[in-house]
Amino acid sequence: MSENRCSCGSGGTSSGGRDTVCIDTNRVLDSCRDRDCYENARVYVGQAGQELLDHAGCTVRVVCANILWTYISVDQIQFNRGFYQITARFYVHVKLEACVGLGRSQCFDGIAVVEKTVVLYGGEGNVSIFKSDPEANRCAPWTGSHRSNSLPTAVVETVEPVVLGSTVVEPNCCSCACYTCCSANDIPQEITDQCGVDNLCDPDNGNRLYVSLGLFTVFRIERPAQLLVTATDYCVPDKECVCDEPSSPCNLFRNMAFPTSEFSAGCRSSEENGKKH
Repeated sequence: MSENRCSCGSGGTSSGGRDTVCIDTNRVLDSCRDRDCYENARVYVGQAGQELLDHAGCTVRVVCANILWTYISVDQIQFNRGFYQITARFYVHVKLEACVGLGRSQCFDGIAVVEKTVVLYGGEGNVSIFKSDPEANRCAPWTGSHRSNSLPTAVVETVEPVVLGSTVVEPNCCSCACYTCCSANDIPQEITDQCGVDNLCDPDNGNRLYVSLGLFTVFRIERPAQLLVTATDYCVPDKECVCDEPSSPCNLFRNMAFPTSEFSAGCRSSEENGKKH
């Protein structure tokens, strides 16, 4: 029984409508997942938000939180070849609401910063990779291609954080074991511009807001790789793009299936009842 083999330089083989081709892609070398609870993460607010914190006191609640940006750094671990430390710093936009009296509320924004560090295996590589850039100006020097080092690529996937709690701490209270990894001056201007927070402040004699966040994350580390795969020719779809004529809303509603399972978990279909009888 013969076996068809080819190398990347040969261009591949064809058999029975299938081609053995060589592709350039990213190979996942290591990955991990985790759930983290960040207790008492400091929320930095602007001048207007600080005034609301000082006057509203404990009548401040968190409406929602979402991640604005994640800064990822990859550092090789010395004396442990092939392993890398990945540090992800999450900039979280926190939407807040303060009660200002007489049943009136006012919304303002803040930024919380949390970090996570993992160690993954990323292999070894001592080559420099040069790739052409079609969008670059070929007439100018050093712009026709770009160079990448031998460090692997780290990818972080996460969902929006879950707000688990919040608390307002007075200036004379120092019993709070706070989690923080930076100060207000360390938050980039681009981050504050995205959520509309101007002039982040960190007063010594003002109230401070802390939140507890739950975060689900997946980390993986990748390297470029050339893989030999079996592929088929691209075929034109047989299905036509059909756009139904607009009909009345009632006709559309009548065609919907009745959501029986949404009403009761103990509701059984007539088919199940028939089997028992």
